[in-house]
Amino acid sequence: MKTVTQPLKGFRDFLPDEAVKRQWLKFRLMEIFELWGYGPLETPTLEPLELFEGQIGEDEKLFFKFKDQGNRDVALRYDQTVPTCRVIGEYKSMLVFPFKRYQIQSAFRAEKPQKGRYREFVQCDADIFGVSSPMADAEVIALSLDIYRRLGFSRAVVHINNRELLKDIPYPALAAIDKLHKIGKEKVIEEMVAKNISEQKANEYFDFIEQLKPDETITTIMNYLKAYGFEDTWYEFDPTIARSFSYSMGPIWEIEIPGFTGGAVLGGERFDGLVETISGEKISGTGFGLGFDRTLEAAEVYDLIPDLSPSPQVLVTVFSNDLFPSMLKIVKTLREKNINAEMFTDPSAKLEKQLKYADKKHIAYVVIQGPDELKNNTVQLKDMRSHTSKSIPVEQILNELK
Repeated sequence: MKTVTQPLKGFRDFLPDEAVKRQWLKFRLMEIFELWGYGPLETPTLEPLELFEGQIGEDEKLFFKFKDQGNRDVALRYDQTVPTCRVIGEYKSMLVFPFKRYQIQSAFRAEKPQKGRYREFVQCDADIFGVSSPMADAEVIALSLDIYRRLGFSRAVVHINNRELLKDIPYPALAAIDKLHKIGKEKVIEEMVAKNISEQKANEYFDFIEQLKPDETITTIMNYLKAYGFEDTWYEFDPTIARSFSYSMGPIWEIEIPGFTGGAVLGGERFDGLVETISGEKISGTGFGLGFDRTLEAAEVYDLIPDLSPSPQVLVTVFSNDLFPSMLKIVKTLREKNINAEMFTDPSAKLEKQLKYADKKHIAYVVIQGPDELKNNTVQLKDMRSHTSKSIPVEQILNELK
């Protein structure tokens, strides 16, 4: 019977070359979050279905939901904001407010798989809980811009709006308007009409939006960004930004990388009512979700990912079973000095096979010790890049590699 080897549609495998890039981005994001004073949080992959129901909006159709062995209705983590609000309700007395957290975990949505959209994806959130002032919104927006500046992008643009300015527009219309940058005005109007909104009313909503001006909250945020040192080309008022989450309120924003065609790389909003809805605790919140895959893709497009191959990287070969103990001692010494060293696992393999292995893995150096070298307490150190080798005393290996 043939075993199915492909992953499920919408799910992905990451081979080492790709996985190391993802690790680089994850650890870089962690450094930036913690630089700003945000601490890590993790929540379960599986939550009660009722936690998400009624919180997300029309995209609830994307829940991965099922009954577990206890016949309970459960769902895979749809987002990280809702579970964090549950955590705050559960552990309020143990948290220090303002509570600033970041979270980097997988989320699951039953999307139609397509380029840039997957059913499992890494989501990166950062939030401030317990501050109702727009200064909190300004801080997380400044943090979101600083992430892209520190990743090396020459420019990122945050589009800022305020849901308070849109309070006279019903949610179904807002959910359609939120797609304006993706599908255009004509398609947005068609979607509103499909939701039983008249074409005349749909056009009135657009006319209303086009007349909007920044309010005091948005002005406060922009003044903060200016004071922090961002040029005015990094931020703008955009009345067409709506954010489709039903819990969105107050300031809302999205970040785009100029010239990157993959869409917005980050989105955020204030969600003051969400903690109270979930836990009964009246605690305000604001923050963002960063698109991990899109950010990584943009970093690749702009050649911002550094050389991630370990340097130096060493393969310690095994000439024969008799010499295995000696080579084991050498590889142990290299690792104790924090030099990345691999030992060939099969002592019976010919030296030629071991060298080919090192070449295929782009390993920089190979250590070889045969009977003559063992007798003289030396090794052959082969540079795989220059295809040169030299005989050196065993005690000089560290100096040569450094």
